[in-house]
Amino acid sequence: MSDDVRKKIIEELKVAYWMEIETVMNYIANSINLDGVRAEEIKKALAADVQEELGHAQVLARRIKTIGGEVPGSQAFVASQDTLQPTSDHTDVMSVIKGVIAAEDGAIKQYNKLIQLCDGEDYVTQDLCITSLADEEEHRRDFLGYLTEYEQRS
Repeated sequence: MSDDVRKKIIEELKVAYWMEIETVMNYIANSINLDGVRAEEIKKALAADVQEELGHAQVLARRIKTIGGEVPGSQAFVASQDTLQPTSDHTDVMSVIKGVIAAEDGAIKQYNKLIQLCDGEDYVTQDLCITSLADEEEHRRDFLGYLTEYEQRS
């Protein structure tokens, strides 16, 4: 793999890493802040997903280091998940569900970008991105199901 391609892969891995870290922060906040009977299932799902998203971040960080990059510290973080921010209405389950779907869409797009970038260049990174992509697609599917159910009840 050329040095230019390796550097580009590292930069895109960092983007995915920060997306996972931000998702962990927002999932924790929303899993604790939501109130009400209707929120319980969503809170449980978010709390359970925290560990998986954190695991993705750890895998990405190890890969960044393995291929010659440096894992950034917190001062390099720039938040971008506007739709997943906790709201002042702690019973607004729909906005959390929609925010999760948007975050998963972003992760899916980023992993697909990395998969294409790595094709024929870095099969190990490509493989770990394919695995994480499958997890993100499953999370998205779960929350699309929640969205359908909540829309039917409204």
